[in-house]
Amino acid sequence: MDERTAISVDNLSKMYKLYDRPMDRLKEALGLSRRKCYKEHYALRNISFKVHTGETVGIIGTNGSGKSTILKIITGVLSPTEGEVTVNGRISALLELGAGFNMEYSGLENIYLNGTMIGFSREEIDARLTDILEFADIGDFINQPVKTYSSGMFVRLAFAVAINIDPEILIVDEALSVGDVFFQAKCYHKFEEFKEQGKTILFVSHDLGSVSKYCDRVILLNRGEKLDEGSPKAMVDLYKQLLVGQEPVKQAEEEALSEPCRNEKWSTGFSVNPSCLEYGDKQAEIVDFAVLDEKGNLTNVIEKGSSFQIKIKAVFHKHIQEPILAYTFKNIQGTEITGTNTMYEKAGSIRSEAGDVCIATFTQKMDLQGGEYLLSFGCTGYQDGEFTVFHRLYDVCNVTVISSKNTVGFYDMNSQVKFENGEAI
Repeated sequence: MDERTAISVDNLSKMYKLYDRPMDRLKEALGLSRRKCYKEHYALRNISFKVHTGETVGIIGTNGSGKSTILKIITGVLSPTEGEVTVNGRISALLELGAGFNMEYSGLENIYLNGTMIGFSREEIDARLTDILEFADIGDFINQPVKTYSSGMFVRLAFAVAINIDPEILIVDEALSVGDVFFQAKCYHKFEEFKEQGKTILFVSHDLGSVSKYCDRVILLNRGEKLDEGSPKAMVDLYKQLLVGQEPVKQAEEEALSEPCRNEKWSTGFSVNPSCLEYGDKQAEIVDFAVLDEKGNLTNVIEKGSSFQIKIKAVFHKHIQEPILAYTFKNIQGTEITGTNTMYEKAGSIRSEAGDVCIATFTQKMDLQGGEYLLSFGCTGYQDGEFTVFHRLYDVCNVTVISSKNTVGFYDMNSQVKFENGEAI
């Protein structure tokens, strides 16, 4: 394997045998039946990808798509039915935190037990002990049996052990959201340290914001098969289509859409993204949009602190029971920053018979920091009680926010500062 490749997965499949009755399993084990007594279920089928040294790769997909299964095979917890996995480097896996802990042992004894299982000598564990204890921050409970720990203390210790062994490859399965908010912040800080050090990271999460922020590349799985891989933004957009039962439309960064986004009336004054992602059954359709500054001028440049409007024009091709019009701002990395819709705003019902046209106008103050953002629109709702995506336009245009004062993060808190003299304590 190339030295630049940390993990190589080639034609990987994992098949489970599903038996209708325990007796069928026994018959097959004893060789008493000539017919096949089980059904084949493929948790993974012909999966191939590579993770390069120093790269952070995310794996996303709906529940049951095989994300955790593939991590367990890479870490050696499970054996594949077919295919091959090659790993170049020492792995630390944050999968099932605390697996392998002895509940009768103290926290300190479990640190040495787990370190030994990973392959460290007592001297190597001693060298890391202070970092582990400081990270876990459970105080004198470290000398008490683990069975007396709260669930929060348990995961703190398990995470601290797993994260402080200085691996070359870190594999994470939904483990960054353990403990309270302060411990989670510490976990994410450690994760960022690993990236800065050039460690290789394979990352599974349902937190799409974290996937967009941390990953260099993302692999999308569905029902045990690899649908696609590419930039975080492109794969997250495909994943969102899966979540609402849509057949994914491949992100147009690789191929042009057969029907470009509409350019009519207001939107002709904007630079419309020729590669915007468009999907939905179009029982209702977004046919125009606009961004207006506080003077009512069409523009995609908004001054921070000023009032502005977003307009969405939709036409209904069929009767829609409860239509919802929405907009979303993303940063250029694809992280959703903010957004709202007519349902959240309790805007009331609108006429939505076949042939009706609706214009929704959202008025708000621009409190985003100065920078470049992407604007998306959606028309969804409930049809016969089922949530339905009628039309979505992802990243259809850019909005530039100009600012003379940027603060920390995405938003300005608009703080008012006052000084006054006081006595020394």
